[in-house]
Amino acid sequence: MNTVKKSLPDDSAPTGQGATRSGSLSLGNSLVQYAGLLGVLALLVTAFSFSSDHFFQTSTIISIANQIPDLTLIAVGMTLVLIVGGIDLSVGSVLALSSAVLGVLMVDHGWSLWAAIPCCVLTGAACGLVSGTISIGAGIPSFIVTLGMLEIARGATKVITDSQTKYIGSAVEPIGEPISTIMVSPAFLLAILAVIAGQFLLSRTVFGRYCIAIGTNAEAVRMSGIRSRPYSIAVFVISGGLCGLAGLTQTSRLSTADPNAAIGIELAAIAACVIGGTSLMGGRGNVINSFLGVLIIAVLQTGLAQLGVSDANKQIITGTVIVVAVLLDAIRGHWEKKHAV
Repeated sequence: MNTVKKSLPDDSAPTGQGATRSGSLSLGNSLVQYAGLLGVLALLVTAFSFSSDHFFQTSTIISIANQIPDLTLIAVGMTLVLIVGGIDLSVGSVLALSSAVLGVLMVDHGWSLWAAIPCCVLTGAACGLVSGTISIGAGIPSFIVTLGMLEIARGATKVITDSQTKYIGSAVEPIGEPISTIMVSPAFLLAILAVIAGQFLLSRTVFGRYCIAIGTNAEAVRMSGIRSRPYSIAVFVISGGLCGLAGLTQTSRLSTADPNAAIGIELAAIAACVIGGTSLMGGRGNVINSFLGVLIIAVLQTGLAQLGVSDANKQIITGTVIVVAVLLDAIRGHWEKKHAV
């Protein structure tokens, strides 16, 4: 039993020279990851700046910043889900359903934005609760359950909107419009706040340490007397709620609730997490790194678009980047196991 407990993060941190060495290594690894991702980002910006006359401009930077809140919010939730050893393929459809609820309430029922927002977020959280409860409670792989939720949520979106786009207009646009003094939108600030809160939750709370422990060794968590199911389900609920917020930010940017919105965004979110170093096997991840992964994807897609690269070729290039990131993650995992003491 003592061996089991040693594998878990504990509130009582080790003291003395061992703790200092462990903390220094952890901090060093984090700094290396940050530096690597920032280096890749700087390399992309430099390459596209030399390749396109219009890339390294304030307008391009502002455009990227105001287009990434949706993906950023979803990537934060996806990071937490991946860390506990799960995956959520339904995020795009849940985003669309949450957006549709917002649109229907405001357009068809005359609700104000601030009255409709809680329903939008709760819709996403409810979908996450259903997925998490079924997956964790029944022991069904999360990719199967969330694949089913993907279809259910998309179908429900089309039912409540009659497959029609709901135009909301100026009532929702202020959330997605840049603030004149700082040139970024409230949606972007909301996404940054979610990144900060997600990283704090993961690295500075007992909840976050338990999530990492569950992803690392769920059996050890169970044998140490910790009920892991509530934590795993809570992660899916958080992911769903963030999908609801992403539905709000996307609706504010487009001024409409589109039943076909966010198709394929789950792949972009997973890609951002993997590029940021989150393990698909669970137990390792960093919300800030996932945000840097979002920036890398956004810069890559914007730069390729300015160079006139076709959508098909952009998909090939982006897919190649994802595969390379997964391979590097696998190599790093093998290296860490080989050099573990």
